[in-house]
Amino acid sequence: MKVLVQLSRVFVGAIFVFSGFVKLVDPIGSQYKFEEYFSEGVLNMEFLIPYALGFSIVLILAEIMLGVMLLLGYKPKFTVWSIFFLTLIFLFLTWYSAYYNKVTDCGCFGDAIKLTPWETFYKNVVLFVLVLLLLIRVKDIKLILTKKLTVALTFICLLSFSYITYYVLNHLPIIDFRAYAVGKSIPEGMKFPEDINELPAIQNFVLEDTQNDLTDQILAEKKVMLVLVYNIQKSDKKGFIEIKKAADKAIAKGYKVYGVTASFGDELVITQNKYNLPFDFLFCDETTIKTIIRSNPGIITLLKGVVTAKSNWKDADKINF
Repeated sequence: MKVLVQLSRVFVGAIFVFSGFVKLVDPIGSQYKFEEYFSEGVLNMEFLIPYALGFSIVLILAEIMLGVMLLLGYKPKFTVWSIFFLTLIFLFLTWYSAYYNKVTDCGCFGDAIKLTPWETFYKNVVLFVLVLLLLIRVKDIKLILTKKLTVALTFICLLSFSYITYYVLNHLPIIDFRAYAVGKSIPEGMKFPEDINELPAIQNFVLEDTQNDLTDQILAEKKVMLVLVYNIQKSDKKGFIEIKKAADKAIAKGYKVYGVTASFGDELVITQNKYNLPFDFLFCDETTIKTIIRSNPGIITLLKGVVTAKSNWKDADKINF
């Protein structure tokens, strides 16, 4: 039995560390997932949407730290009970998503691994059983290092993970698992796989002006810079000062520059005029823009449809055109 407990401890701990890490490098992706769960069509808790980023950060740090603590054997009762309650919440949410077909991707492993709702639910059932075993045999979970070294490692991990969270919120994810990562070809990602049961990696990528679909034309151009603003009202307005500088530099280097947004209305024109932006805006689906880049506004550059660079507006001056 002790061997089974230790194997369960390693497995559960590793799952929590891995699941936490792939979300740690992209907490805004988890924010969007919380917003989806809180929306009217799912849990109908829209009053919590403004706190979605805070929820995502707390959950991510809790998940990865509990995994580390379980592997180290630090405070086993607190750790296992905490993991039990988290797993219970995950089990309910994934069952709810699968049964009512509300959220097609729970985001349990961020964008690194995609599971269907039922696959995710069954994964959590297995995890829950193993956690129950750990709860019953918590006395078998011991420190693998000295107490002082364990405490030191725990705090070092907490500080390191907190810094990573701070960094990616102010820049971009340090690992990009999405189909729009640097080096990826958008046209290739839009092609249907040979397996007819699979969907393309990239869907709903459409760039339109008020009259025409310009997607193919833009993806065929040699050098393109896209300024992505998923919502003009929620954008960081001071970012447009840096965007203006980057756009001017790109144009001087022979790039064609376009704004891309899901917003309509006067505020778009006001922003364009206020900051003297040297480009016109095209329109694209908001979810697609959020998927492309975790910055509002943000920048990507393309070479015949291949992503060559991505940047938060704060790092616009570092783009090598």
